[in-house]
Amino acid sequence: MRVTSKGQVTIPRNVRESMGIRPAETEIEFLQDENGRWYIAKAQPRHKKASRFRTAHKTGKLTMSTDDIMALTRGEAWPSS
Repeated sequence: MRVTSKGQVTIPRNVRESMGIRPAETEIEFLQDENGRWYIAKAQPRHKKASRFRTAHKTGKLTMSTDDIMALTRGEAWPSS
């Protein structure tokens, strides 16, 4: 497997699927055993705040202006209303 100039490698699809690794959702960690061998492991999920984009649909209205929608996605106070 080739490593890019940025230090990246592609995890093969069958490995991702068997480990339950999903793009943009899964954190992984590298672990080293007492013999110096390295292993990849799926990190334990941390309790994280829901993305503001995933929750914006709950408060968005069809009558909102573009500025209102942008403020909502940025987590800012609404500029008008």
